[in-house]
Amino acid sequence: MLSPRVLFPVAAGFAFLGLALFIVSGRSFAFDRSIVLFFREAGDPTSPIGPAWLQEAVRDMTAFGSFVGLGLMTITASLSLWICRHRPLAIGLAVSVLAATLASTVLKILIGRDRPDIVEHAALTFTASFPSGHAFLSAVTLLSIAGFVGLASRREDIARLCVWLAWVMIVLIGLSRIYLGVHWPTDVIGGWCLGIVWSSLSIAILGRSMARAEGIEPPPAGQAA
Repeated sequence: MLSPRVLFPVAAGFAFLGLALFIVSGRSFAFDRSIVLFFREAGDPTSPIGPAWLQEAVRDMTAFGSFVGLGLMTITASLSLWICRHRPLAIGLAVSVLAATLASTVLKILIGRDRPDIVEHAALTFTASFPSGHAFLSAVTLLSIAGFVGLASRREDIARLCVWLAWVMIVLIGLSRIYLGVHWPTDVIGGWCLGIVWSSLSIAILGRSMARAEGIEPPPAGQAA
């Protein structure tokens, strides 16, 4: 029987494909509109709900998922692995995130979904809507960092802690994009799903091969990294 560590990415992959095909066909989801409007003041789609400090906090959170925020995290994690003499893992992590960044740009161009037009955007946008780059790349970056650090540490407790912390940030970053009105909920869900698939393959294939290159014997597939 396949373990959850295999079933979860497979299910996420099918979910992403289903969402992408549905969106490319020109269809829409009723709950997308409802959820976007839920985060706006009743009768005033220009104003996000909550006090001014909450709006500023959400903008701060969304910045963690930007190219700058995730780039700094990747550089810090890669340099830390390099300094700790895990150089193949450091290179593998950087390659995974850079390739995901390119894939995100290509997918946005190919699918070309419009951004939400029912509310005023509370943040600047420059690309198409699906999949959410913040959701996709935060999942890839943070889960890959957790996985690669877990392989380097050879400790299940450290790997588990990194994964839990990663997911807290991934969820908050994704929700911030909906709150700011710059993404439909399905953009974020699609980004999360693709990020799960990408990071899982990156850790299982690239991470494990790099770990073996360092003389680290990864745990059997299906067990914690």
